[in-house]
Amino acid sequence: MKICCLNKAALLCVCMLFTAFICSSYAGESAHFPDAVASDPAAMGWMTGSPLPTDRIVRFEDGSYFRFPQMRWSIANFRQLMPTINVSRGLASPGRLKQKLRPDIDSVRFVPLGGGTPMTWKQSLLANYTDGVIILHRGQVVYEQYVGVLSPQGQHGAMSVTKSFVGTLAALLVAEGKLNPDRRVADYIPELAKSAFGNATVRQLMDMTTGIRFSEDYADPGAEVWKHAAAGNPLPKPADYQGPRSYYEFLVTVQPEGRHGEAFHYRTANTDALGWVLARVSGMNVAALLSERIWSRLGAEQDAYMTVDSIGTPFAGGGLNTGLRDLARFGEMVRNDGRYNDQRILPTEVTADIRRGGNRDHFAKAGYKLLSGWSYRNMWWVTHNAHGAFMARGVHGQALYIDPVAEMVIARFASHPVAANAVNDPTSLPAYEAVARHLMGQRER
Repeated sequence: MKICCLNKAALLCVCMLFTAFICSSYAGESAHFPDAVASDPAAMGWMTGSPLPTDRIVRFEDGSYFRFPQMRWSIANFRQLMPTINVSRGLASPGRLKQKLRPDIDSVRFVPLGGGTPMTWKQSLLANYTDGVIILHRGQVVYEQYVGVLSPQGQHGAMSVTKSFVGTLAALLVAEGKLNPDRRVADYIPELAKSAFGNATVRQLMDMTTGIRFSEDYADPGAEVWKHAAAGNPLPKPADYQGPRSYYEFLVTVQPEGRHGEAFHYRTANTDALGWVLARVSGMNVAALLSERIWSRLGAEQDAYMTVDSIGTPFAGGGLNTGLRDLARFGEMVRNDGRYNDQRILPTEVTADIRRGGNRDHFAKAGYKLLSGWSYRNMWWVTHNAHGAFMARGVHGQALYIDPVAEMVIARFASHPVAANAVNDPTSLPAYEAVARHLMGQRER
């Protein structure tokens, strides 16, 4: 298959949405971009007016929706631009989030990773192009802010934070005895028997230690990430297109590279394959499973939704969109060992397994310089710091950070012009730790 058989602009935009390369080793030597104030999507007036001004229209089909700064509007409005599937919150009344706002958090100071000039929490929000952030302390909202076109009523792309939801669902089915992590993927999905996934175990999928050929190098037009993007593209294919036409069709083409179980490799295709396993075991797609087992039980304020391919398969690797408060609710449920909204949603062994983390030696082989000592388990990133913090991470700055010792949850949506979190980690990770210390009453360093 030749990549050029798709319109290049359309393929590029689909690639950016339907794949994720969070925490890449890319160090962020990026071009100049307008800052967070200058690129504010509300101030720029994207998609505002009747009729819309031609120079303020954002489209999916021409790729403009994922160019910067248009992307700052798109990431909070994906449902207006592409096919999606609902993740129902159910019919019960939303659970109440108690508030006791702490304006003093804005002045919390920290030193960025690698040193440099100290900065405040408030300054870090601008530095990271934050669209919305909420902090829970002991389940109570102590900080909440929205920027640009995101509002409390709005939804935002969670990008690869989606993976942690999928990994949690898998861990839930394992705890219930419905999914055996030691069985081969082909035992559940015979269609993958001849692919690189076939002889991998489910656990290797869940912890991303598979040996598969899946380059996420966007500078290489022959990289598998482009073929994955083309397969997941919901737009009509050209008449001469010869490649896969859905995520499932793509997965059967993935070839082996290296050995399973020896090293951590962050590859989005693993989550898509895990999503297929969950669908086969549960009899429902990932969006429906998420609704039934978690979302409808959280007391969520809003439905969530997921982007889909041309046949309606949810994008397990990065297609979830949620309200900010509801993302925080999910994080609080996990912090509370699976209990929330006056009920047990996850068995305690699920959250305990996430917190323990994965094999640190396997993780170290991936070479994430800013994440030394971390590990990866059930598609969660585990810091192994003094507080045992762990998090879900997504491109362009999406984050769900859970600190068990500080009894703190931070949910953040962002639209950083550079996708890789190596760019915003220096002003994000120490900021989270500083807020945790502040909430615990410790002196700032």
